[in-house]
Amino acid sequence: MTLTATTALLSYRDGTLLRAGEPHRVLSGSMHYFRVHPEQWRDRLERIVALGLNTVDTYVAWNFHQRHADRPASFDGWRDLEAFILLAGDVGLDVIVRPGPYICAEWDNGGLPAWLTGRIGMRARSSEPAYLSAVSTWFDDLIPRLAALQASNGGPIVAVQVENEYGSYGDDAGYLTWLRDALTERGVTELLYTADGPTDLMLDGGSIPGVLATATFGSRAREASALLSARRDGEPFLCAEFWNGWFDHWGELHHVRSVPSADATLDEILDVGGSVSLYMAHGGTNFGLWAGANHDGRLQPTITSYDSDAPIAEHGAVTEKFHAFRERFSAVSGRPVPAVPGDPRILTGRSVRVTKGAGLLEALLSAPVTAEHPAPPSFDELGIASGMVLYSASPLLPRGENAITVTGLHDRAQVFVDGVPCGTLDADGSVPVTGRGETIALQLLVENQGRINYGPLLGQGKGILGGVQVGRRLVHGWTARALPLDEWTASEVAGFAGAYAATRDADAAGFSTARVVLGAGEPADAFLALPGFGKGFVWVNGFLLGRYWEIGPQRTLYVPAPLLVEGENTVTVLELHRSGTTVEFRARPELGEREEYVETF
Repeated sequence: MTLTATTALLSYRDGTLLRAGEPHRVLSGSMHYFRVHPEQWRDRLERIVALGLNTVDTYVAWNFHQRHADRPASFDGWRDLEAFILLAGDVGLDVIVRPGPYICAEWDNGGLPAWLTGRIGMRARSSEPAYLSAVSTWFDDLIPRLAALQASNGGPIVAVQVENEYGSYGDDAGYLTWLRDALTERGVTELLYTADGPTDLMLDGGSIPGVLATATFGSRAREASALLSARRDGEPFLCAEFWNGWFDHWGELHHVRSVPSADATLDEILDVGGSVSLYMAHGGTNFGLWAGANHDGRLQPTITSYDSDAPIAEHGAVTEKFHAFRERFSAVSGRPVPAVPGDPRILTGRSVRVTKGAGLLEALLSAPVTAEHPAPPSFDELGIASGMVLYSASPLLPRGENAITVTGLHDRAQVFVDGVPCGTLDADGSVPVTGRGETIALQLLVENQGRINYGPLLGQGKGILGGVQVGRRLVHGWTARALPLDEWTASEVAGFAGAYAATRDADAAGFSTARVVLGAGEPADAFLALPGFGKGFVWVNGFLLGRYWEIGPQRTLYVPAPLLVEGENTVTVLELHRSGTTVEFRARPELGEREEYVETF
């Protein structure tokens, strides 16, 4: 049987992948523009070339471009996807684009805007009319931009993925064909493909007749190749994601994959004639509050670093894995690869004392009231995607022991009575409180720790989705203050930090600030540590780096050099539990105790 696709730069015939009609092997690596500072895009892309790759692939994160339903999508600055694609072409790479609209990627909500899932709940990734209508509008803006950069138009885009690992989620074949048509109707003419786990279940759900089927996996490459060959005779073997490393969750160990293990599976892929994309070639960082979460019966929020034990480390340094893969890719391609760039310069280590600012509650209570409701409103009802909400009510607390119970909690609540912290809930549960037969000031500070990005709970809301009870009695009459931390401007961060005089205990929760002075030519990549701090958020010069948490595994946060300036730099910390006295810049990243991990199906 002969299958042929001939309408694109990449095509295939009798199981052989072709580029412009000649046998070709895609040697690709994943790098996400939204996880790398734009001033560092070129450096990282040049390192991908030096790795011996001929292609880069990237997801497109819808929510990164359109945070609010009533505002147009942004394609400027960090969100200038077209500039990233053109830059990749400029350094000599082909580009594969994965526009979703769902991307997983350990990214908040799998890339879907919270405003969309807030409307339709957990009915995304289906033929749900409201979902398709929103995707259609988004694609009207996005896809023509990509179509203009296809190889057929002189650009570097050579392939476009349809959805993402859909067979791990659903079986709505009509939805997949609708997406395929949505791409072609808006001008996509390059090679289309789907990507799914290498099992019959996943390929049954995620494949489309006439569209190249590829696989995502971390091991057992020969089995994956044999399965695809048996199911899709005449199609070339492409590993659309080779998991040469893995991501981390808070409270777990730092996942790594040894060079011999990763190299052996890469050899399998290449030895059977396969094409491959490294996931990741360069992982980057979940800056701000963009890290997603998994759920295996409990929430598993993803850490700020997305280093992923990739060949190119989070800060751009090349690794032992880089050199091993580079040797293999050079041998396969039969052509010399460029010299390896030197590692980025690192800021010298230093420790800086912090100045205590406003306490946690006093600062956050200075935020304006967003809404008043009989029941506590959700994040979606308040119109915020991420951050925190401070809920306040004034219930009568009977004498004696009482239980304040929260149901439908997503994700984490700190409970305060009359300004005093009484406990923390990581799931539905109760906090014991002693009453005096008087009205109390009850506050619950609820943190969204990342929206689920994979599995049947995709689209689940955040905040208090149930209620709060004193004993059996529901508490009504709530005010809510929305705290979208990642949308605060630098002046807003400074305003909250200095909202009141610093009268709190030295180690109490709240804002702290450090001033770091750098001389001429001194700004460089840095690794920020917060010894003595417990859990919270940190800004550098008004830019939200992300979350930190003493439970690890991550101990340092990566600070890209472009965020630092000559002269005074401001580090602002919002601590939720226990403040330290210094912030430190360390000489190397500290991502935690290592654990060998190989994902398999």
